[in-house]
Amino acid sequence: MNRGVMEPLLYALGLLALVAGLAGVVLPALPGSPLLLLGAVLVAWADHFTRIGWPTLAVAAVIAALIVIADHAATALGARVSGASRSAVIGATIGLFAGLFLGLPGILLGPFVGAVVGELLASRHAGRAARAGVGAVAGLVAGGVVKLALAFVFLGVLAAAFFS
Repeated sequence: MNRGVMEPLLYALGLLALVAGLAGVVLPALPGSPLLLLGAVLVAWADHFTRIGWPTLAVAAVIAALIVIADHAATALGARVSGASRSAVIGATIGLFAGLFLGLPGILLGPFVGAVVGELLASRHAGRAARAGVGAVAGLVAGGVVKLALAFVFLGVLAAAFFS
């Protein structure tokens, strides 16, 4: 492909990956953080890394890694903060992955049910199990807020580099 066709194509693919990545930060079916990073690299490549250079991409990669960490830690941490046992934390994690196949209701109910079942197996105490379930969902929601905030920081870093 010649240069006149390649640049607009890279920009279009980069923007598409950025939009999909932003959606993927809140929709677990899409790998949000990797798509954001791919979009950043494509946009940088389209401009021959003049406006978005390697230092900006390094910062973007760190933010993308933080999004992944927040994604994996949020549900388990929420259950743990609520006083849940290790079994409830494992149950919440299993419930989250199982719930992915059931859409948004599954994403919210999966960790709750998993934490409740895990806690009931560990302690056989219904009140403690309910707290574990609520904690798992609260962690999931809090993690989503943190991931979304980090995604906007990611986009802000790119925009600042691109438009400066």
